[in-house]
Amino acid sequence: STQSTWALIEAHIDLKTADGYFLRLFCIGFTDRRKNQIKKTSYAKTSQVKRIRKRMFAIMREEVVKCELKALIEKFVANSIGNKINKACQFIYPVKDVFIRKVKVLSAPKYDTNKFNQETKKEDLGVTVERN
Repeated sequence: STQSTWALIEAHIDLKTADGYFLRLFCIGFTDRRKNQIKKTSYAKTSQVKRIRKRMFAIMREEVVKCELKALIEKFVANSIGNKINKACQFIYPVKDVFIRKVKVLSAPKYDTNKFNQETKKEDLGVTVERN
């Protein structure tokens, strides 16, 4: 049948990382069947969807604000934010397949050449090669 059997829940939020990147995160999730559910469809009430979306915002905010971009990318790859949202929303209404589906970089911090030079001086740049 062509009828959808679950509700789609989407949320997007603009946040600033610890290292100054402005990101727009898009989160997606679907309602799931309850245990021992006989009914075919799994539609959450609007009030439940709003509570789930609010929880999505809170978790995305707490994860992004304290992280730098590099650590955040690792979280996106591992889907740890999606799993955290999934666990936090189960008591409101069962959800499944919760992911951060897209991240847009709205603005990057100003490029500081002095800071970059200091960072590269700390690292071992290797051995100089003599040319003939």
